[in-house]
Amino acid sequence: RGATMTSPWHLAKRLVGAAVAQPLRSAEVNEVAAILTPTELQLFRQLSTPDQRHALHVLRRFDAFVAEALHVAPPVAGRRAALLHDIGKAQAPLGTVMRIVATIVGPRAPAFRRYHEHETIGFAMLEQAGSDPITVMLLRGQGDAQLVAALRRADAI
Repeated sequence: RGATMTSPWHLAKRLVGAAVAQPLRSAEVNEVAAILTPTELQLFRQLSTPDQRHALHVLRRFDAFVAEALHVAPPVAGRRAALLHDIGKAQAPLGTVMRIVATIVGPRAPAFRRYHEHETIGFAMLEQAGSDPITVMLLRGQGDAQLVAALRRADAI
């Protein structure tokens, strides 16, 4: 993640993206439902509208990066990882402005700490939900290095 997540450009882009985020259309909801398990879909529905929209953008980029680099259809475990990479944010219910504050000041308050630890929280949520271990491994940065790289690249834009 690194310093780029705290750059003024990234923070401004996050604010505008959240302000204009539209709920997923029915076709998009159906697409997500076809990828995730029913339990994962329940978790996904707990995400805010901007987080759901971001997850769908990450999925689109992940699919394109995998097709470009590996010349294969992305595996379902990777596609699930793309959709669920920020699932721990459902347990860190901060609005966009407070997320920006948390990003700048760090994990000083309990709510900010949960936000900063959303990845670890997400791993536990997915393990408890019975997600495919390969999905969780990819989110942890383990397993197929090319898929991990594609996932990270898709989220970093």
